[in-house]
Amino acid sequence: MKILGIDPGTQVAGYGVIEIAGSKIVAIEYGSIKVNKNQTFPQRLQTIHGKIMDIISKHQPDEMAVEEVFYSKNIKSAIKIGEGRGIVFLCAASANIPIAEYAATVIKKAVVGNGNAQKEQVQEMVKIILNLPEIPEPRDASDALAIAICHSHNLRC
Repeated sequence: MKILGIDPGTQVAGYGVIEIAGSKIVAIEYGSIKVNKNQTFPQRLQTIHGKIMDIISKHQPDEMAVEEVFYSKNIKSAIKIGEGRGIVFLCAASANIPIAEYAATVIKKAVVGNGNAQKEQVQEMVKIILNLPEIPEPRDASDALAIAICHSHNLRC
C-alpha cells in the first residue's frame, strides 16, 4: 500500500510517498513544492494542484493524509494554509483517493510517542523509521513523511 502525505502550504508544500511492505515502511519519494513568489495567489494554488496531481499520477497512492490546520494567533496564516489544504482535498477527490487528516499532536505521538515532541525529534524519528541515511530535507518533506507514517499506523490498528 502506498500513502501520500502532504504538509500543506501556499508558498511551500511538503510531500512524502511511503509504501507499506509487510512490517516495513519504505520512503519512495519526498520533497517540497515551491511556488514562484511572483505568481498571483490563484496561480500559486494552480501550481500546487498541478504538482500534487503529477505526484499522484506518478506514484498512484492508495491513500492520502494531510495535517489539520493549527490556529494560533495569526488568522491570516491559518486561512492561507486552509486554502492550501483545499487544494490537497481537491486533488484527492479528483483522483478518487481516500484522504485522512490528523492533528499535529496526533502525528507527533504516532511518530515520536509524545504529542508535544519538538520538530527535531520528529525529523530524527522519521529518519529512523524509514531507515534513511540522513534527516529528510526540507523540513516540509520530513513533516509530510511523518503525516504518512501516522496514517500508516492508523491503518494497521
